[in-house]
Amino acid sequence: MTDYLVYDVFTNRRFGGNQLAIIPNGTEVAEGDLQRIAREFNFSETVFLFPPDGDGVAKVRIFTPTMEVPFAGHPTIGTAIFLGEAGLGPHFVLELGVGPMEITVAHGRASFTTRVPLTRVAEPDRALVARALGLPESVILGQPVMAGLGLAFTFTELADRDALSDIVCDVAAFREGHARHPNGLDFAQAAYVRDGDLVHMRMFAPLDNIPEDPATGSAAAALGALLCEAEGPLDLTIHQGEDMGRPSVIGVRAKPGAVTVAGQAVRVMEGKLVS
Repeated sequence: MTDYLVYDVFTNRRFGGNQLAIIPNGTEVAEGDLQRIAREFNFSETVFLFPPDGDGVAKVRIFTPTMEVPFAGHPTIGTAIFLGEAGLGPHFVLELGVGPMEITVAHGRASFTTRVPLTRVAEPDRALVARALGLPESVILGQPVMAGLGLAFTFTELADRDALSDIVCDVAAFREGHARHPNGLDFAQAAYVRDGDLVHMRMFAPLDNIPEDPATGSAAAALGALLCEAEGPLDLTIHQGEDMGRPSVIGVRAKPGAVTVAGQAVRVMEGKLVS
């Protein structure tokens, strides 16, 4: 039997934030079972830890219910806090699919800094994005941009908080968007409303079996990098998950060439995988 733990990430209380399963001893799990276990948990991500290949403290493999991904934010924060509770810190390096990631952890709060360059993938059609979100095109501000730091999301600024709450996804439009833009993580949508340094965001990836994500650190990092390109260094506080009853808070500090994402996490479950 192999141990596992479940954390709620980007929150300081149980039953908020984004759920994360961590299997500390990935070497005990058969390769062919990694994806099956992630599907069994059916969280937006599950993490398996392996011995490092280089100078990191661990190699981190991250699985959604349908695929392995090179990077995701809440698994990185949750893993950092787990390792901090195990006695590591305050600074160490994790090895992810996008390369080494610098970690800081203390007092139940962790941050990571990514220097992966922002990649702009496409500018999806406004009308298609509006259909995917189930909104009138008139509430979309500017041009949606598909971009990411290892994972590409379509970022769409909306006119107000009501429009953000009104989103009802059209899966057929997601399928059409994915067919047009196959490099965009199943046409995942990160819609947001901004008031200065305060951002409210929702993220939807129904084609990846994630109808809505309560906290998406990789999208938060990419949004920070995207806005930094236009405005220069900035600090953001991103609220996510409120519309689905799992409130989350993500801190983002972006400057040219580097984005730092910070948040808290709490352990809520422990158990064993039966082999």
